[in-house]
Amino acid sequence: MNYFTFIHAYPCVHGFLRWVAGLLVFMCLIPAWGIAGENEFPFHPGEKLVFELKWTVVPAGEATLEVLPVTKVKGKDAFHFVLTAKTNKALDKIYKVRDRIDGYTDVQMTHSIFYSKKQREGSFKKNVLVKFFWDSHEAVYTDLLKKKKRRPVALLAGAFDPISIFYFARSLPLDVGMVLERPVTDGKKCVVGKASILKRETIEVSAGTFDTFLMEPELKHIGGVFKKSENAKIELWVTADEKKIPVKLQSNVVVGSFTAELVSYK
Repeated sequence: MNYFTFIHAYPCVHGFLRWVAGLLVFMCLIPAWGIAGENEFPFHPGEKLVFELKWTVVPAGEATLEVLPVTKVKGKDAFHFVLTAKTNKALDKIYKVRDRIDGYTDVQMTHSIFYSKKQREGSFKKNVLVKFFWDSHEAVYTDLLKKKKRRPVALLAGAFDPISIFYFARSLPLDVGMVLERPVTDGKKCVVGKASILKRETIEVSAGTFDTFLMEPELKHIGGVFKKSENAKIELWVTADEKKIPVKLQSNVVVGSFTAELVSYK
């Protein structure tokens, strides 16, 4: 793979890295009565999922999803979720990526309360904060490097940020034929995402063999190379048990296929 090939494909690579959790935006949810109790969530502080990222057959890097210890936000207990993504040593030489996304929710998992994104991609840098004001049902997006705030975005009830929505969705009962829905926001807009559960199947990845549900998110709210690809598709496999652990994510776009496979779980 040469430099120019990678750079032209990178918008999709970056989208893929960023949405290992964020594409799970569209792993939304059904009515609140289906949510597990506070002490019954299938994740706990200390959980860490590690994924190998590939572009076609070329190793591209690694992504991790972690649940950090419960912390305080605005004086209240909050869950803290983190996604990190980085290119491997080979790609570091041509386009180094070190990205991190943090999401915070109330411990009842009813809505997001804070979101941040730090991007380091080649010479590109970006630091973003999104604060949620539920009294006024607004979210405010701030670009820290440019010291610029966007106009507040109206929040739909129960909206989550792109990483927290994934953990909330894991608390739901799933079955073939279901269509899941839930509001989600990155601070720029708030939309209702949808995902369909297509079938149940057994798949094998580096971390082992798993009984899974295959899910396919709706892509109309995702731009970039996904919007430009006529037959773009994202497929997500999650374990068909109470934990709903993602074991594989695959996207097919005009510049090729991308995969993330679970390699370790703590």
